[in-house]
Amino acid sequence: MSAFLFPGQGSQKIGMGRELADASTAARAVFQEVDDALGQNLSRIMFDGPEDQLTLTENAQPAIMAHAIAVLRVLEVEGGFSLQARGECVAGHSLGEYTALCAVGAFTLADTARLLKLRGQAMQAAVPVGEGAMCALLGADLDKATALAEAAAAEPLENGKPALCQVANDNDPGQVVLSGHRAAIERAVAMVKDHGIKRGVLLPVSAPFHCDLMAPAADAMAEALERTPPAPMLLPIYANVTAALVSDPAAERELLVRQVTGRVRWRESVLAMGEAGVERFVELGGKVVGPMVGRTLPDATVTSVVTMADIETFAKTL
Repeated sequence: MSAFLFPGQGSQKIGMGRELADASTAARAVFQEVDDALGQNLSRIMFDGPEDQLTLTENAQPAIMAHAIAVLRVLEVEGGFSLQARGECVAGHSLGEYTALCAVGAFTLADTARLLKLRGQAMQAAVPVGEGAMCALLGADLDKATALAEAAAAEPLENGKPALCQVANDNDPGQVVLSGHRAAIERAVAMVKDHGIKRGVLLPVSAPFHCDLMAPAADAMAEALERTPPAPMLLPIYANVTAALVSDPAAERELLVRQVTGRVRWRESVLAMGEAGVERFVELGGKVVGPMVGRTLPDATVTSVVTMADIETFAKTL
């Protein structure tokens, strides 16, 4: 059994998709459709930068999606690949859940691009720049990370209001991400050794994703998904916030709203896929979530498909 996975924010880099566009009309069509849907030349930013424009949340999210869907389209058009025939399920990390839904027909490519652009804008606008932060905890399991988050939030902010520090991503057995007020996140990084955690690293993000500070963005996505609800899916999806299989579009719409403030339960999702019999995991468009799978299920077969060479190699295994 195979699961197809899609990466989240942080997998963007200048030059992404350029080789695909140069080699394949199917890939060029994806990038053009996304550019047209957004009314901007996002593909030029992806191929040539500048980096500060690509890393903007409102650009990075649709760019990562477009790159992954371009890989999928090249496989379909030039490799004779069928996601529905080859896969049992899909999953995506954070914004990758939208990519996965696009891949299984729940959203059109144009609608996915517009939803992710809006999602990025809403997440950026939810918290004033500088007030929020995120950190990655290396050598931390969920219990240690939760205890650290609670300790870091125990001291109020300078204005006397309660500090917020929450687990945002449970990625694999040794990597957890915290999100919240900058003061609390910085305290968490300073306290890692006291909690038996190897290392804490502040992340270069512009907002504190997947915590309660994102509530305004959740409201914005609820309105957007009311206007553009998911359609029936060709394959079921493992939702980030439940780590459980979903096939009902109405249920998935509600889970996408909860996902904005909720924890990305990636480790649990991978374990659930393994328990359901998935043995082969294929990441399309990145090399980020595949390694997380490998650390969670060491016996699983994990493949990352990003370049034309990767596509050709993978197509030979079909």
